[in-house]
Amino acid sequence: MNLIVIDLEWNQSSTGTEPEISEIPFEIIEIGAVKYGEGGVLISEFSELIRPRVYRKMHNYTSKLVHLQMEELEKGDSFEVVAEKFFKWCGKDPVFATWGPGDVGVFQQNLKFFGLPLINEGPVAFVDVQKLFMLACEAGEKKRRALEYAVDHFGISKDIPFHRAFSDAYYAAEVYKKVCEINPEVTKFVSYDTTYPPADKEHEIKIVFPTYEKYISRVFENREKAFREKETLSTTCYICGKKAKRKIKWFSMGDRHYYCLCECEEHGLIKGKIITYPGKGGEGLYLVKILRIVNEKEAAVVEKKFNKVREYRKHNTTGVRFKKPGKNTSGPIPEDKGED
Repeated sequence: MNLIVIDLEWNQSSTGTEPEISEIPFEIIEIGAVKYGEGGVLISEFSELIRPRVYRKMHNYTSKLVHLQMEELEKGDSFEVVAEKFFKWCGKDPVFATWGPGDVGVFQQNLKFFGLPLINEGPVAFVDVQKLFMLACEAGEKKRRALEYAVDHFGISKDIPFHRAFSDAYYAAEVYKKVCEINPEVTKFVSYDTTYPPADKEHEIKIVFPTYEKYISRVFENREKAFREKETLSTTCYICGKKAKRKIKWFSMGDRHYYCLCECEEHGLIKGKIITYPGKGGEGLYLVKILRIVNEKEAAVVEKKFNKVREYRKHNTTGVRFKKPGKNTSGPIPEDKGED
């Protein structure tokens, strides 16, 4: 198994001259990566420019950030050729690592658009080095930092310019090695790209991390069917497997976010959060649920949200559902008859 630390540069619709294509809003123009084997031994490097076919004019921001011109890209191979080279270079069963959550989804979209096999037909597991840096070095901050910030934090020598695919992959790999040295436990926090959610119940994701549990559902026809699924509303303690008593049942403030608060006799308060996402082409929806042990202060935040909704409903006699300013209302969920 090889660890592939990858970085992509991409172009997009130039302002006012090229229409955006929804299937490929970002077209990859460069792939850079470094490959590590067992024990963190550097095996080899990969760097290729890609000749674009969708967006033929460089977006101003892209050009300034990555210092690439269309004339340089014309010398590159097609995406299909470079992608084939890349996966052959990766070897069997690679594990991908990136700085931030965006690259894997963009790669999946480009593979799909150009008719190539996807990394995976459903969610793709990967290592988000940016998130691991936050967990290892800035616990409690919940703030994602720029790659250069992390490089400076560790005093890593800045020998090559940032904002090119290979250099950013190299720096992300250096940060990852430092993170592993100071707190190897954070490497257990695997991320998932859900550009393509689970195809069916069999391929749904349910995984327990050291501090929380995550569930990624298949696509449901509508919200009502999604919330009738037993797993959706379940609040079983992810540490001991026992039913947790509901203190506040699932509720929504009118957007795509749902919350609940429950209590495990052995492990204390558990916050539940569900976020719904549109399915492919906007048809149906899937959801991501997280259950997390919380302290009294964090639990109070959930109670405050719930009281705000309850107060609104108490004085709302029009039948209009609660709606946050600037958000589309989604209404109440079906009656929660879960584990009380």
